[in-house]
Amino acid sequence: MADPKGFLKVQERETAKRRPVALRLMDWKEVYEQQDSSELKRQAGRCMDCGIPFCHQGCPLGNLIPEWNDLMWRGEGAQAIERLHATNNFPEFTGRLCPAPCESSCVLGINQPAVTIKQVEVTIIDQAFANGLVTPRPPERLTGKTIAVVGSGPAGLAAAQQLTRAGHTVAVFERDDRIGGLLRYGIPDFKMEKKHIELRVSQMQAEGTRFRAGVEIGVDISWSDLKARYDAVIVATGATVPRDLPVPGRDLMGVHFAMEYLVQANRVGAGDSVAEQITADGKHVVVLGGGDTGADCIGTAHRQQALSVTNLAIGLQPPSERPEHQPWPMSPTLFEVSSAHEEGGERVYLASTVEFLSNEAGEVRAIRVAETEYIDGRRVPKSGTEREIPADLVLLALGFTGPESDSIDAQLPVPFDAKGNIERDGMYETSEAGVFVAGDAGRGQSLIVWAIAEGRAAASAVDRYLEGDTLLPFPVKPTDHALSI
Repeated sequence: MADPKGFLKVQERETAKRRPVALRLMDWKEVYEQQDSSELKRQAGRCMDCGIPFCHQGCPLGNLIPEWNDLMWRGEGAQAIERLHATNNFPEFTGRLCPAPCESSCVLGINQPAVTIKQVEVTIIDQAFANGLVTPRPPERLTGKTIAVVGSGPAGLAAAQQLTRAGHTVAVFERDDRIGGLLRYGIPDFKMEKKHIELRVSQMQAEGTRFRAGVEIGVDISWSDLKARYDAVIVATGATVPRDLPVPGRDLMGVHFAMEYLVQANRVGAGDSVAEQITADGKHVVVLGGGDTGADCIGTAHRQQALSVTNLAIGLQPPSERPEHQPWPMSPTLFEVSSAHEEGGERVYLASTVEFLSNEAGEVRAIRVAETEYIDGRRVPKSGTEREIPADLVLLALGFTGPESDSIDAQLPVPFDAKGNIERDGMYETSEAGVFVAGDAGRGQSLIVWAIAEGRAAASAVDRYLEGDTLLPFPVKPTDHALSI
């Protein structure tokens, strides 16, 4: 274990500090400062290597958390990154973007603040990159088998890296002009700068993975042709169909899905020119949806100099403390103040959107909302409580309903389940032999850590399919759920 008296001596939970709001709103750089090394060591020392480390169960990847906490407490960063990479291909992504179900499962969290697992994780990988400890690991031999991975988000990248290292020839197809999927165009730079994607893609290219950006399967190459060209195909396209809000005025100018807005902002941040960009500059912005995507829209609108930002959520405000019906080690639903919320704006709960209101030009000018009431378990607008909120730009951040299905259904007939996800068996394989599904395309909208875990598991299944056996880990089954989910 780390410090034998760690959690007794250090009971305070210390995380990296955020840059001052006034300063960070002037740029798009990540909001967190680097944590002092002595402070990080103290926090790593709070991990006591419990008899039953429930953090393993909370993490779909089964990260060896007590081991690398101990190594960081001892100052052995080179060994720490080896243990971290043993289960997680991309800790630089999860350490920044994962909501850390491992921390909700931390045994220390029963009666003290949990160990800062996520902060230790991201520090390990950042120091490893800075010290040249992340190097290519090309295979010792090639199998002669070829695999197409469709989608370059975390699931696709994880599957590709695992299979390349197993000796297969892997090509990753991405319809966007740059690799990364939603990591690239859905996540603002203030949460994760894109240099982290570039570093990892460079490593993967050196290992032998081939990337084909700007190629849309189903359009540029048919799904049936792709299946004929490769020995196996992994569908890792994500769950990208946004959930709509069919209320009067939905078709007004100025009402957009969150991803329309975020993708354009990320493209501009990458130096691209975007014609008729959707921007919050000088506008009253209303964001519908209280999740991470909504927070990303809020932070982006602040940096674009919005006049005001209002965040509406239809449900109750979550409690600040763990509720009784979500006991440890479950992941509780809590009221959180993200960096974007800290930067300003108003958050309104129990707000039901009734109608989008128009000006004479057909543009949205306001939202009519009402208080939410619960009738027979249903959330409905409460009569007589309607009011208007000024809105020049409305962003729908209501989640996603599943993968895009038109081209797959027409060209590669595989069944979809009742939730709109691609059906697969216990080994991630569809009804089409040699076609596998990993990540949100098969699971539905989920966490980045589940995407990486499924990518690793699907790679193991594909390797077994092609070779008859595999040495690759199989961390999760498609039906698995962690204690914290």
